[in-house]
Amino acid sequence: MRSPFYFIVKPMKGRRYDNTKEVSGIELITSTSEEDHMFSNRFAEVIETPLGYDGPISISDILLVHHNAFKFYNDIKGRQKSGKSFFKDDLFFIEADQFFMYYSNSCWNAYDKYCFVQPIPAIDSYIKKPFFEEPLMGIMRYPNKYLLSQGINKGDLVCFAPDTEYEFTVEGEKLYRMYEHQITIKL
Repeated sequence: MRSPFYFIVKPMKGRRYDNTKEVSGIELITSTSEEDHMFSNRFAEVIETPLGYDGPISISDILLVHHNAFKFYNDIKGRQKSGKSFFKDDLFFIEADQFFMYYSNSCWNAYDKYCFVQPIPAIDSYIKKPFFEEPLMGIMRYPNKYLLSQGINKGDLVCFAPDTEYEFTVEGEKLYRMYEHQITIKL
């Protein structure tokens, strides 16, 4: 079973929401909200690639998907429904613009026009700063092919455009997903 245009995936751990935490061997629910995007499962295992697809992603790779990919919604009458990506059972169709990074061959790779920047702690200065992270600056963690061709490499200190931080947690690291054109300066 393959789709002509979409990746067929299933949510990691078989769960649509990542809203539990284990404390002293007991699993605790940290949120019961279906609306809170911070607790949506954002990781998907590739079951099938699209027909004719010859890109770098293969079956059993992991995709970092949009927070709405697996969520439930309530219709106008309050009935719980699956979103537009739902196919059947725990399988979902994922379009190319619904994922941002993929895990293949033991490493994460930025996909298409996306890149990932790790925020840095506030830089010491004589002026007291009312924040913990330096605004509009970070370390390039996962550049895409275009940024690499422009000389921006993993580990470079970069600046980015205001209000472009779309937060993800990948392997315990807080990262901002950005479009390549939102990277403004390599320091």
